[in-house]
Amino acid sequence: MNTKQTTSALSGKRILIGKPGLDGHDIGAKIIALTLRNAGAEVIYTGLRRSPLQIAQVAVDEGVDAVGLSILSGSHKELVKDVIEQLHSLNAGDIKVFVGGTIPAEDHPFLQKIGVNAVFTADMPLDQIVNTLANNLQ
Repeated sequence: MNTKQTTSALSGKRILIGKPGLDGHDIGAKIIALTLRNAGAEVIYTGLRRSPLQIAQVAVDEGVDAVGLSILSGSHKELVKDVIEQLHSLNAGDIKVFVGGTIPAEDHPFLQKIGVNAVFTADMPLDQIVNTLANNLQ
């Protein structure tokens, strides 16, 4: 990653990274958190096995610009929909949501339809993820 180019790409942005559901693998979430921090964002990581309500509540409490959900369990449709519904119930529907993990391409349109701003897969370069988020959070 070209650090000089991305060091301030997300400067001043607050991004929450959450692991909803029962998935216990968080290496990818930690890599994304570190990448976003290196790009200038303040990153809040909720840890493993959080409920959609817990993630939405932390997002509101922390005043974040975006919520990133890392899901490897295959239950991304249900969990993402629930997080978005919880954000709306807390009057925080303006918080952008992005998703990463094991997300089949055929599920991307569904996720975008329910309000996901970007879907990231394991084969995406980190620079592309940072640039996409920077563009979405302008």
